[in-house]
Amino acid sequence: MKMTICGVRGSIPTTSPDTREHGGNTSCISLESEGWLLVLDAGTGIQDVRLPQSMVHNRVDILLTHLHIDHIQGIGFFKPLFDTSMDIHIWGPTSLTHSLRSRLGRYLSPPFFPVYFRDLPSRLSLHEIGNSSFDIGPFHIMSRYIIHPGPTVGFRVQDHSGTIAYLPDHEPALGPYGLHTDLRWVSGSDLAIDADLLFHDAQYTLVEYPEKTGWGHSAMEDAIAFGQLTRVKKLMLTHHDPMRLDQDLRLLYTQLRQTYKDGPEFVFCKEGMRLEL
Repeated sequence: MKMTICGVRGSIPTTSPDTREHGGNTSCISLESEGWLLVLDAGTGIQDVRLPQSMVHNRVDILLTHLHIDHIQGIGFFKPLFDTSMDIHIWGPTSLTHSLRSRLGRYLSPPFFPVYFRDLPSRLSLHEIGNSSFDIGPFHIMSRYIIHPGPTVGFRVQDHSGTIAYLPDHEPALGPYGLHTDLRWVSGSDLAIDADLLFHDAQYTLVEYPEKTGWGHSAMEDAIAFGQLTRVKKLMLTHHDPMRLDQDLRLLYTQLRQTYKDGPEFVFCKEGMRLEL
C-alpha cells in the first residue's frame, strides 16, 4: 500500500511562507494498491491527488469521514469528476434527515459552486455507510461512527501489506474523566487497534483543549495516549490548527519528543509525505 499525504490542515486552508513546511491544504490522503486508488477525504488537498500509472481501470473511490466544509471543499476541483471515462464512487456517513447526494449537492451547486452536482460528467455512484464493512478491489474497509459533531466515521483500511487507521477529526477524550483506559468504551479504538499506521486528529495542545472541549478535536497528548492504548506501530498526527505556523509545530514536536522519550513513534504529518507498507 502506497500513501501520499495531500492535506494536513484543519478547519480552513492556510497559505503563507510560514506554513509551507507542513502544508496549508485541508484533509486528504491517497492510497494506492494493485492499481486501485482510494482517496480519504476531499479537502483542498485533493487537487494534488494523481492517478497512479499502474491504474488498471478508470475508477476512483473517495471515502468521506464527514461533510464539514474543510473535508469536502476540494471535491469540485478533482479533475476525474469531469472526465466522462471515469467511474467515481463517493462513500460517506448516512444521515437520518437527508441523503448523501442531497447533502453534497448543497455545496456542489450555486451559489457556492458554479456546477450542479447532477451535471458532473463522470459516472458517479454514491454509497451511504455507518458501522459498515466493505471491499474495494484489494482493500478491505471498516467504518465506524466516532465522536465528532454531526455524522462522522473513521476508517480502517487493510490490504495484503498492512493496516492503516484514519481518524482526522476525533475527540476520544471527551467526558468527565478524559480518555478512558478500557478499550470497550473508547471511541475509534476498534478502528485503530494494532494498526501499522494511525492518522489522528491533533489540533490542540493540552493547555488549549479545556477551552475547546466538545468541539470534536483532540489534544496532541490525548492523541498520543490513544495511540499507546490501541498499540499502533506508528502515529501520524494531523489536522493541524490553521493558526499554527511551521515554527510553532517544530517547537511543539520537540517538546512532545522530550516528554515521550520512551513513548510511541509519532510524527507530525506534512503535505507531500509518501509512505509505503
